[in-house]
Amino acid sequence: MERKEQTYLDSIFEKYLKARRIFKNKEVLRHSYTPKELPHRREQIETLAHILVPVLRGETPSNVFVYGKTGTGKTVTVKFVTEELKKISQRYGIPVDVIYLNCEIVDTQYRVLANIVNYFKHESGFEVPLVGWPTDEVYKKLKDVIDARERFVIIVLDEIDKLIKKSGDDILYSLTRINTELNNAKVSVIGISNDLKFKEYLDPRVLSSLSEEEVVFPPYDANQLRDILMQRAREAFYPDVLDDAVVPLCAALAAREHGDARRALDLLRVSGEIAEREGASKVTEKHVWKAQEKIEQDTMEEVIKTLPLHSKILLYSIVLLDENGDLPANTGDVYAVYKELCDYMDVEPLTQRRISDLINELDMLGIINAKVVSKGRYGRTKEIRLNVTPYKVKNIYRFDYSLQPLLPVNIAIQRRLF
Repeated sequence: MERKEQTYLDSIFEKYLKARRIFKNKEVLRHSYTPKELPHRREQIETLAHILVPVLRGETPSNVFVYGKTGTGKTVTVKFVTEELKKISQRYGIPVDVIYLNCEIVDTQYRVLANIVNYFKHESGFEVPLVGWPTDEVYKKLKDVIDARERFVIIVLDEIDKLIKKSGDDILYSLTRINTELNNAKVSVIGISNDLKFKEYLDPRVLSSLSEEEVVFPPYDANQLRDILMQRAREAFYPDVLDDAVVPLCAALAAREHGDARRALDLLRVSGEIAEREGASKVTEKHVWKAQEKIEQDTMEEVIKTLPLHSKILLYSIVLLDENGDLPANTGDVYAVYKELCDYMDVEPLTQRRISDLINELDMLGIINAKVVSKGRYGRTKEIRLNVTPYKVKNIYRFDYSLQPLLPVNIAIQRRLF
């Protein structure tokens, strides 16, 4: 039996190996790839370069905040400019270290400090554990390690708004004042944020210590996205495997998503993957539409997985109402079920007003539809419907430990709720 299965697997791999290859270098379409040129970002590149050029004169550059929606080229531009700065600084004999941290992952003050210290571990021979030390001890070690010799250290905090919202702004205060405590090294911070109102979360003492400059990245339009995709496609695909309509369609679909270049690149990459899987000799519009559907499904799943606990309980309330044939429902109906589920899980329920806010958030995320309708002399009310299937939500919840108590609800207590 095992021999037959092995032969079957061998034949599958052989089949795909012999099929016509679509991709020459798929990595070019990844978000992490930094191209040699960045179309339609010359103004932002020049502004960042102007802010950082004091490094080449031995002076400390200003701190920088980079703003823009997802997929507007913020991260790739910062990486592009800082990599070029490192190359030129080597020519001038000026030591520059660029430390890039994704604050969606490195999301506490301790982790930020520890990661900076550990960046220099091969030089210092020392490594801070990712948990366990007092934060002030880690900060002291950071100063010692950085100040071991003359150098410029540029710390890039990507998605900095997520770090500040979760852990407060003490880390930013420390990093923006650290130069007053150093003798040899000079430090500057580049913060990258999707939230244009990010600075509203900062304490006045932090704002006064920043001395920052700002660079704003506007969304791309469809023509600009097409140029970006054409540039990447030349490196990513073999000649003549893309139908002429593929790149314009990917660009047009991504332009509808506030000019998101990441979405455009994902569409083009997934279109190629689907074509390759099907054994097609060319990527066509049909593959783009399939890719669009797949990405939307994957995105929705990720959004639901990362919802806060009360939003997940709220969503499950709407799922139960849907399964019982009681949608559309109003906020009061949903809140009644939500309270029952909180009681079942031994969780303190939020107020109805707060739940109304969470309903609006689920609506904005596209998980539900919450439309205000007029009931004539009875006034206006919100009609709530699901935009995903109950099965999809339940399937996601199956793998979420915190929601395990909810899974038998449709069998055990749904009758009591209704």
